[in-house]
Amino acid sequence: MFSGQGSQYYHMGKALYSQNTVFRHWLSKLNDIVYNSAGISIIDEIYNQAKSKGDRFDNLIYTHPAIFMVEYSLVQVLIEQGIKPDYVLGASLGEFTAAAIAGVLSLEETLDCILKQVEVFEKYCQPGSMIAVIHNPDLYNQSAEIFLHSELAAVNYSSHFVISGHSSSLFDIEKYLKTEDMQFLTLPVKYGFHSTNIDPAEEEYKKFLRNFSFSFRKPEIPIISCSLSSWVTDISPEYFWNVVRQPIQFQKTIGKLEATRQFNYIDLGPSGTLASFVRNNLLDKGSASQIYDVLTPFDQEIKKLDKLNELKFKIK
Repeated sequence: MFSGQGSQYYHMGKALYSQNTVFRHWLSKLNDIVYNSAGISIIDEIYNQAKSKGDRFDNLIYTHPAIFMVEYSLVQVLIEQGIKPDYVLGASLGEFTAAAIAGVLSLEETLDCILKQVEVFEKYCQPGSMIAVIHNPDLYNQSAEIFLHSELAAVNYSSHFVISGHSSSLFDIEKYLKTEDMQFLTLPVKYGFHSTNIDPAEEEYKKFLRNFSFSFRKPEIPIISCSLSSWVTDISPEYFWNVVRQPIQFQKTIGKLEATRQFNYIDLGPSGTLASFVRNNLLDKGSASQIYDVLTPFDQEIKKLDKLNELKFKIK
């Protein structure tokens, strides 16, 4: 499973970068691709010694490729250990990682798409914001203060949803949530993904996708899309716009999966948030599915990788 914007932080995967040769190899390879294209070092920014984990990491030219790079490098570590995916699941930007792992795009093509997205967002979009609200998603339609001034960006489980929109509107919603003593978290993003806040970039980005010098290949590994809440068999150019524009239907997607069989869910996003979302979706459901994460802000990735390696015969 691969997450998107909001899951990033400074020094994510630092222990792996220092101690795991496979992770370091792939992160460096991807960094070279970005450097040759955009003239910047993502690695230098992720592991910037002047920054701490608590500092806000929201400069899109760095965070957009950084999330993909960390996720792609981490899945290569698992593959090297003999843990290969039967399915790949993406949420928002994580759908680019899922597509790359499934062979829909090459590394260079994926990073071209990601960097172009940064370019059009920065060129056309006004500042935006996103807030994760720890409450029943029904609140969105029940509260005029929220409904009239934001858009529903994601429903992750029965007591967690995300709203998106223009910065000024969401600032007012923050004040309202504080007044009502509701728990929430403002995500480290500069744009209101999954809302009309990014619509000014749509035309140019879709034009870029349609004029791409290659065709999108059929997935070699089944892709599960949280924007479609279903399996993806054919990829159209518009797909890579829709994954950041349409709402994330995580709760619905996991519900559909669980209705078919049990799974071993392995979260390879930077923060382990998708694993937490799955756990909350499966509470009191009697599911036999197993849930794992690797990266979190708490520096346990080496131990968690070792545990996955010990369990790999059980999770195949």
